[in-house]
Amino acid sequence: MRFAVIGGTGLIGSQVVRKLNAAGHEAVPHSHSTGVDVISGQGLDEAVAGAEVVVNLTNSPTFDEASAAFFRTSMDNLLAAAQRGGVSHFVILSIVGADQVPELDYYRAKVLQERILAAGPIPYSIVRATQFMEFMDAVMSWTADGDTVRLPATPIQPIASKDVADAVAEVAAGAPLNGVRNIAGPEVFSLDELGRMTLSRKGDKRTVVTDPTAGMFAVVKGDVLTDRHAHLAPTRYTDWLS
Repeated sequence: MRFAVIGGTGLIGSQVVRKLNAAGHEAVPHSHSTGVDVISGQGLDEAVAGAEVVVNLTNSPTFDEASAAFFRTSMDNLLAAAQRGGVSHFVILSIVGADQVPELDYYRAKVLQERILAAGPIPYSIVRATQFMEFMDAVMSWTADGDTVRLPATPIQPIASKDVADAVAEVAAGAPLNGVRNIAGPEVFSLDELGRMTLSRKGDKRTVVTDPTAGMFAVVKGDVLTDRHAHLAPTRYTDWLS
């Protein structure tokens, strides 16, 4: 099968391209660096030409209210190009629980992206993942101050990017779901607990203070960022840290 992987040079996209090609498919990465612009539409027709499947792994450059405009424009442009090119399957990566956190601009934007795809003209699949293990350093940096990192006790179920890429590649190579597949890591932690584990394993002497008002995930109530009924990935957080 031939795949056009839009955003194919990023953290997930580059791994998806490698996995699909290793499985005997032809997966071609496309991004700004290859002359493809999902906002202006430049290069999109050429990128999807001859592809049976489009995997869209592009992401908004910001997490604020501007992210909605990014996803609306990029999806409209990509779906139009894919329809012109005769694409038969369109795949995106989204977030577990995105539809349950309307307080977050970025999560609302991801739900908008899902709805545009579902209402579009092409059979589709949505892979929803929990938070990436690779993002833990960034999450801590948002609320770090000197020797202290403030984090809420929000439950999360972190997943390794390798396992996300495995799931995206598997779904992309299969029949369209015309629905959602949820994927998650094998363990649930509170975010503050995860911060302490991370700092300890790295020999970082900073202290994690539990603060229910700290950071983006402070507005998340309950365990909406976890899914015990999801397809569980194999990589445990301590093994990933090692």
